[in-house]
Amino acid sequence: MAENEKNEAVITVRNVKKVYKLYDKPSDRLKDAFGLKKKDKIKLHEALKGVSLTINKGETVGIIGTNGSGKSTILKIITGVLNPTEGDVQVNGRISALLELGAGFNQEYNGIENVYLNGTMMGFTQKEIDEKLPGILEFADIGDYVYQPVKTYSSGMFVRLAFAVAINIEPEILIVDEALSVGDVFFQAKCYHKFEEFKKMGNTIVFVSHDLSSISKYCDRVFLLNQGTLLGEGGPKEMIDAYKRVLVGQYELPERNESFDFDDGTNPNALEYGDGKARIEEYFVTDESGVKTTAVIKGSEFTLHMKVRFNEHVPAPIFAMSFKNVRGTEITGTNSMIEKAFLESAEPGDVKEITFTQKMSLQGGEYLISLGVTGYNKDVFEVYHRLYDTLNITVVSDKDTVGYYDMDSKVKVENVEE
Repeated sequence: MAENEKNEAVITVRNVKKVYKLYDKPSDRLKDAFGLKKKDKIKLHEALKGVSLTINKGETVGIIGTNGSGKSTILKIITGVLNPTEGDVQVNGRISALLELGAGFNQEYNGIENVYLNGTMMGFTQKEIDEKLPGILEFADIGDYVYQPVKTYSSGMFVRLAFAVAINIEPEILIVDEALSVGDVFFQAKCYHKFEEFKKMGNTIVFVSHDLSSISKYCDRVFLLNQGTLLGEGGPKEMIDAYKRVLVGQYELPERNESFDFDDGTNPNALEYGDGKARIEEYFVTDESGVKTTAVIKGSEFTLHMKVRFNEHVPAPIFAMSFKNVRGTEITGTNSMIEKAFLESAEPGDVKEITFTQKMSLQGGEYLISLGVTGYNKDVFEVYHRLYDTLNITVVSDKDTVGYYDMDSKVKVENVEE
């Protein structure tokens, strides 16, 4: 590729801000739409705070940062899914985007009908899609499921078809947001091989991932976001090192000596219920240094903290926690009874602080933590307080193996002399 082509900007983002209005209830949104709600009563959330960046032709660029940093928001603005509140975005080239599962697909249509739907939206004629269809179906490799409505697909089948469409419609710019994390390891390898082919053709790739090994291996440059602010850009190693400092609260903005506020990752809309005999008053995660965090480096030790206040006599309370992935699959969990950690009674006014300390062995990605205080009154199981999906945690990984967790295998290969 010629040097002038290499430095040709295909995506330019200038001082982009994205502000969301937050409403306590649906009626507040309606009042605001008709100008009936006072402006000073509307809560605002800045998802992006004046971000500027340039991506050149032929680059593979990664965007990293913790949950809530603005990674997905900037991709949606670049692809036109969202409009910026302020700022300007210019894109020079045909974009194909693989964002959330389901985006751009009609759930009632079958796989082939969705291929034609997406191709038409990209500006292809039916004849052109006819020519591309065999390659798309071969890459997706989901067999006769292409004739079934996509609402019946597993997440793995869905991403196979979505990626096959995205990569085979001849985009000049490919944008991927974590979607490959739901495919099996063999399909992921197939996709990354396609990335390499795509890059050799002089095309541009922008992707978000918590798999730092992929970021390190495939990216020419990396942008680091935190709480809507662009902290920096540079080589993969430099930015990954900076990201790890962010995770432990040790990253400061240059020239301003300003640390970032801690985002506690709690879900204000968590499902909760219970009879009120006990209440979970506080909960958070700390890293191996004891620093509060919402992101844990895979392989490191972390602690989940929970403070519980008892309002009535409870003969044998059980303290529980569990992890789900973002698709709702229960991954792991335990409780104080299983661990034989606490088998005593609690009295009104007692306050207990419970900690679960363990090594992080889950794969890189986003997880939701649920908490509970339960117990048995004679033979009757009682729920005193439960919080479902109440805390979000990001696992940052530089090595993802097959499945949900890493067995931390030690592999040895030796020569055998015959």
